[in-house]
Amino acid sequence: MKDLAKSFGYIFKGKRKEAGLYQDEIALRSGIDRSYVGRIERGEVNISLEKVYLLAEVIGCSPKDLLP
Repeated sequence: MKDLAKSFGYIFKGKRKEAGLYQDEIALRSGIDRSYVGRIERGEVNISLEKVYLLAEVIGCSPKDLLP
């Protein structure tokens, strides 16, 4: 399970950078704390499906693009 979180975080970080967004911008647009965004990217937390959809919307991609 931990490997999935790490894979998701790696993909999310790449998509965020492709979109030209900083963690602070993601946090502001999504209402998720910036430190939590960092924990997502490092694969330290398992996030809900609702958050997957929210983050995908914020960075302008499909939720399926974030899944490992």
